Amino acid sequence: MSPYTELAAPVEHQLTEKNSEFLSFLLPVASRDDAMNAVNQYRERYRAASHVCWAYIIGNTRQPETQAFSDDGEPTGTAGKPMLHVLTEQELGNSLAVVVRYFGGVKLGAGGLVRAYSAAVSQAAALAQTTRVEPQVQLVISIDFALEAKTRQLLSQLGGQLLATDYSQQVQLTVSLPMAAADDFGNQLQNISSGSAAVHPVSTPTSP
Repeated sequence: MSPYTELAAPVEHQLTEKNSEFLSFLLPVASRDDAMNAVNQYRERYRAASHVCWAYIIGNTRQPETQAFSDDGEPTGTAGKPMLHVLTEQELGNSLAVVVRYFGGVKLGAGGLVRAYSAAVSQAAALAQTTRVEPQVQLVISIDFALEAKTRQLLSQLGGQLLATDYSQQVQLTVSLPMAAADDFGNQLQNISSGSAAVHPVSTPTSP
């Protein structure tokens, strides 16, 4: 898993296309459940709307954990899929896009709908703030007491964090550090300890 960007804060935008109103909402979400709960809230809030279309992407947009979309009654492929495409191209990981449409009496046609829903999300995305996500890995390290200070210093240098310490026959440190630095950390630790340090993963990689 490589670093990626995610949506940092909600965004709202409004677009008018041939008398149809398109209300766009971008929301940070952490899971499918978060996304679907939000979609249901918008459906409830905008019951009079012609369509409430949506798309979400969880995790890195280039390597998503999960993603989905809905046209909500619009012709297949004219709403949700273009919305998801914008989220991917704008690299808005962990985000949900909802576009509420009030039909204005003029049909847009399939091409017009694709352009309108794409524009609705693109213009909202242009207002979005993002943050960088560094995938993390958790490790358990067993070292001699004499190496604790050097190990803590190395952890700090590589942007890691000490989660727990246990003292028994050796020092056992539970740490979290950027996945990109894990190999470097392990190699330097083995050099410091002359190969005596033991390093084991706690669990599967996680993101903050």
